[in-house]
Amino acid sequence: MDDEESIESKTQVDTLSELAPHSSDDMLYCEAETPTTVEKEKTTQEDSETDLEIEDTERYYTTGQKELYLEACKLMGVVPASYFIRNMEESHMNLNHHGLGPKGTKAIAIALVSNTAIIKLELEDNSIMEEGVLSLVEMLHENYYLQELNISNNKIGLEGARIISDFLQGNTSSLLKLKLSGNNFKKDSAALLCQALSSNYRIRTLSLSHNEFSDTAGEYLGQMLGFNVGLQSLDLSWNHFHTQGATALCNGLRMNVTLKALDLSMNGLGNEGALALGEVLKLNSCLCYLDVSSNNINNEGANRISKGLEFNETLQVLKLFLNPINMEGAVVLILSIKRNPKSKMEELDIANVLVTEQFIRVLDGVCAIHPQLDVIHKTVQGFSTRKTFLNNTNPMKMIQSYAEQQKITVLEFFKRLNSTGSMTMPVGEFRKALVQQNKVPMNRYQVRELIKKLDEKKGIVDFSSLT
Repeated sequence: MDDEESIESKTQVDTLSELAPHSSDDMLYCEAETPTTVEKEKTTQEDSETDLEIEDTERYYTTGQKELYLEACKLMGVVPASYFIRNMEESHMNLNHHGLGPKGTKAIAIALVSNTAIIKLELEDNSIMEEGVLSLVEMLHENYYLQELNISNNKIGLEGARIISDFLQGNTSSLLKLKLSGNNFKKDSAALLCQALSSNYRIRTLSLSHNEFSDTAGEYLGQMLGFNVGLQSLDLSWNHFHTQGATALCNGLRMNVTLKALDLSMNGLGNEGALALGEVLKLNSCLCYLDVSSNNINNEGANRISKGLEFNETLQVLKLFLNPINMEGAVVLILSIKRNPKSKMEELDIANVLVTEQFIRVLDGVCAIHPQLDVIHKTVQGFSTRKTFLNNTNPMKMIQSYAEQQKITVLEFFKRLNSTGSMTMPVGEFRKALVQQNKVPMNRYQVRELIKKLDEKKGIVDFSSLT
């Protein structure tokens, strides 16, 4: 094991992403890179009524933001959203479930043309339809401050996908994160979006979960991943993918060099899909987060994935929760990590697998080689181990007691774990440092509890809250 090799810090995509989860329900955590400056290139759509009306707002630029929005609402014949008025100078605007409709969205878009404060805009579940999508796209041609947009669950369908596809092909927006979940996208929508994403290099985080893509769409997505050089986090959960779609996706992953986080949970990859993933893991040198929870992968599939884990040097989180894997498959997985001295694995989630004390002894041997690793499993069978769990002392109290004895602060204890003296550490490095230090001996379950208290779901442990 190359202990001197540092673990790459995960800046979010959220992020999926959004940072680093430590339970089966958490989200992606690969962060987007710092946005580059975008040169403003206005595009015109001469036949677009929306475009003309937004351009008319040029005369309102010297008017206050509130007055501009109220005028737009009057123009559209809609009731102003008081929340928008109160928060239009904040960086995060959450208008989810506000019943805006296409016209209400158009009024928001007109007001946002000249807004320089809002960076993140959420419009989930507002029935904005394709008309609302067009208004937002026209706004994005003018607004170069907005970086995150959530228009999930808005029934935008094929025509909405077409509008978004045309927009993405322009590569002229500052938008980095785009959520399009639950929009009734099928294979035709996937074809349009993938055509645009094959050449788009600005979108870093994309959520397409809860759509109806199927295996044919999986082929389009696989081809897109082979060409795309921008995406770092992709959520494709709940999309009816099976073996054919999974294989096509994996073919794209073989060539992809930017994707760090992939969520394929709640699909139907099965053991053949697991085989394709195992082959990809042997070759891929970028992916650090992979979620294939609830994909009908059994011990045979676990064995096929383990073949890839024996060679992979970048994957840090693998979620296999809610698959029909038993302890036999779990042992195969952890032993494959043990055999790989360059493994960067930090978390293996098999939370539904009931294990025995024999498994724990094997896991102890694996963690001795890879102290950064945490394996999440179901409650252990066996009285003695169960008793150990119940008798665990609160790890923070142990550290506080030690700090008092040594006449140092708790913050100083944590800072000494970090060779740089910084008040933040990647989760894997923090876990490794805690396990290896001997000032306050603690087992990996205590370490996990401590990380839950300090980790802010971004893959980074922050001590600053202890000041």
